[in-house]
Amino acid sequence: MATEQSEPRRGYRHYLEMVTGPLEQKKRYRQYKARVQQLPDGQRATVEALQRYMLHFGPAESESLLVMLEDLADLFEQSAADGTPIREVVGNDPVEFAEEFLRNYPDGQWISRERERLTKAINGAAGDEI
Repeated sequence: MATEQSEPRRGYRHYLEMVTGPLEQKKRYRQYKARVQQLPDGQRATVEALQRYMLHFGPAESESLLVMLEDLADLFEQSAADGTPIREVVGNDPVEFAEEFLRNYPDGQWISRERERLTKAINGAAGDEI
């Protein structure tokens, strides 16, 4: 009888995950956000600003994005624990820092896919299709 009740629940969860994405990833994202909220004000504001930028240019796939955000939280948690000033972490050019950080997460970036699509299209048009 317990099996009969759990079958609809599994079906509902499967449907829900198809619509909203894997629940485990949502849990990880909420944990990431909670970690960021625990940071001192300056580090928290820095992470939030970097996150906003990186969401535009970073991985589009949720797993790659979560790994990147978790690594960002790790970096700033460690810098806060060590008392490292924000400028020592980010440097004088926040965009350069963000771009360098993003280079570590090329999988799933929409720009990577668009670059590949452009190259294939030009190769095909030029008769260089490989």
